[in-house]
Parts: sequence; structure tokens; C-alpha cells
Amino acid sequence: MNGRPKKRSLTLRGHRTSVSLEDEFWLAFREIAAEKSRPINALAAEIDEDRGTDCGLASAIRLYVLRHYRDAT
Repeated sequence: MNGRPKKRSLTLRGHRTSVSLEDEFWLAFREIAAEKSRPINALAAEIDEDRGTDCGLASAIRLYVLRHYRDAT
């Protein structure tokens, strides 16, 4: 796995966008979406809605992944 962020495409509420995430975060994000039986775009849209203006979408996804696994322990 590569530690450098890679651009990933998402569709949020009908609009295409991209986020730059490291492979590990992207895989964890996909696993969380699968656990919740939610499409990855729907989960990303929910995170996007909740993130506010002080945080970029990629950072919000990373924080979501971190909180998910931290809360699981």
C-alpha cells in the first residue's frame, strides 16, 4: 500500500467530486460502508452534510474512520 493520498471519485447528491485519501483510509471507509450496508456515496454525502465549513471532505472522512474504529474498542 502506498502512503501517499490518491484521488478518489464520489457522487454526492448527483454531483461528481473527488477526495484525496490514502489507500488505508479508503479501504477502511469502504469496509465501514459495507458494515452499515450503505453505498459509499451515501455515507460520504452524510459525512459531507455534517462536516461544516472548517473541514475538507477528505479530512472529514479520515476523522469519521478514526472515530468509527476508536468507538469500536
